[in-house]
Amino acid sequence: MRHLLNTLYITNPDAYVSRDGENVVIKVDNNEVMRRPIHILEGIVCFNYVGISPGLMRLCVENNVGVSFLNEYGRFIARLSGEVKGNVLLRRTQYRYADDKGKAVSISKNFIIGKIANCRSVLSRAIRDHGNSIDVDNMNHVLGNLSSALEDVKKTSDSDELRGIEGEAARSYFSVFNNLILQQKQDFNFTERNRRPPVDNINALLSYAYTLLTFEMESALETVGLDPYVGFFHTDRPGRVSLALDMIEELRPYMAERFVISLINRKQISPDGFIAKESGGIIMDKDTKAAFLTAWQKRKQEEITHPFLNEKIEIGLLPYVQAMLMARFLRNDIESYPPFFMG
Repeated sequence: MRHLLNTLYITNPDAYVSRDGENVVIKVDNNEVMRRPIHILEGIVCFNYVGISPGLMRLCVENNVGVSFLNEYGRFIARLSGEVKGNVLLRRTQYRYADDKGKAVSISKNFIIGKIANCRSVLSRAIRDHGNSIDVDNMNHVLGNLSSALEDVKKTSDSDELRGIEGEAARSYFSVFNNLILQQKQDFNFTERNRRPPVDNINALLSYAYTLLTFEMESALETVGLDPYVGFFHTDRPGRVSLALDMIEELRPYMAERFVISLINRKQISPDGFIAKESGGIIMDKDTKAAFLTAWQKRKQEEITHPFLNEKIEIGLLPYVQAMLMARFLRNDIESYPPFFMG
């Protein structure tokens, strides 16, 4: 089993990252603010045009540490990675399955079944824990919609129809998402999902969480030898990590949405920590990003029992476990790809 190494997130646009021996060194205004050995890292994520030295880029490539560059909203710009060492036969199988409409939709159904089932679990848990303070009737109505959507997914064999079912299920789920916000509701009021850029505080938090999750899934897929750009549910598009986006579908409710809800309800995030841009977009300020990332890393250290493997793992390893299971399925080691279901 892979060890859970650290991801280094750099959010200060004035930072410059360089190499000193086998260490990653971060400087701001030519003053060293952080130093980390390369061997404890699995990735570096640079937000908002951070400068990085050629020497450090070589060190990362030599140690298989991916470096991703994102803009201030968390949108992916570019990625630096070393030599691809994936199993060529595994990737050929992945490409053949992606080109076979029947096989592609069959795999995609598992992603969406996992996603919808986990959305149901998020809502069911909210009713169980906070039934006295939320609109239970409305929540139960949406739970019924999601159950129907699950049955529709099982019946369909058409990719466009599957996308329609997924979209309608997501709209129904997010229609009651505001019920899950129990604290700071005046400043964290959710009406609808929006992005590119997000135009309110909650969508800024959700977009940030999805971005981090996508980066971690992309790294996980490369680790097991799969091509993160060739998916089964998301169609090919230059620069889009379609398979990574496919495989975070089932993890979004558990690793991103519940995390954001928890940040707000535990008041780990203040409404004063957001900045409105001239474009209408909302971004987190430096301190809020730091608080977000600290909580994200801490959450990744928590342990769960994986329902398919029946083994205890850290939550941060979920992308790697699911990527490994996808590789095992494509190698015909297991009968079908098992999506992750939250307990």
